[in-house]
Amino acid sequence: MCGRYSLTASLQKLAERFEFDSEQEIFQPRYNIAPTQQVFTVIGGETRRAGFIRWGLIPSWSKGGHLGRTIINARAETVAEKPTFRDSLGRRRCLVLADGFYEWQQVGSTKRPMRVTMRSGEPFAFAGLWSITSDPDGNRISSCAIITTEANDLLRPIHHRMPVILPEEAEDIWLDRTLDDCDALTQLLEPYPDDPMEAFEVSKLINSASNDIPEVAAPVQ
Repeated sequence: MCGRYSLTASLQKLAERFEFDSEQEIFQPRYNIAPTQQVFTVIGGETRRAGFIRWGLIPSWSKGGHLGRTIINARAETVAEKPTFRDSLGRRRCLVLADGFYEWQQVGSTKRPMRVTMRSGEPFAFAGLWSITSDPDGNRISSCAIITTEANDLLRPIHHRMPVILPEEAEDIWLDRTLDDCDALTQLLEPYPDDPMEAFEVSKLINSASNDIPEVAAPVQ
């Protein structure tokens, strides 16, 4: 699964890399992003648009935008089959921007927090799905989930699942609103190659979502 990640790159760098309009009123580095928080995403259209969406997908058919029913991850193997995700896969796909994510490796009776990044330090995009619903007061709520797949060779000793990281050349396809071929889309949901990636242990400060500070992303000495 994917339950925590980071996005510390500057807005300017993200705008250049992911080709969106960078006019955002509030943007700050995040080191410990957790479910139910607002996360930075990019959606397609005539031009790419970036903005914040609540992490924790609320199905579009959920009555009254019930916040108790939220889903942070969708499995690549079944995303085209389950009613919860099928509509979003065909119509509402997004990039969830990140520059690292965390997994907990079971070591004996304890869990060791590990951070996974690109060796280059460059940001990347998770394959995301989003939805729109309304709360009981009629306010529109946009929410999203991150798609996961089986782990690559780097992640397998740490966890059996990993978030789907889209290759840069697949990002345009994923955001193409004219494409609704679920079979073609699911072909993109493969484990990312392990060679460009690295993993290292970090402080247990990451265990608390309230610790959104640089120290949680630093390697343990």
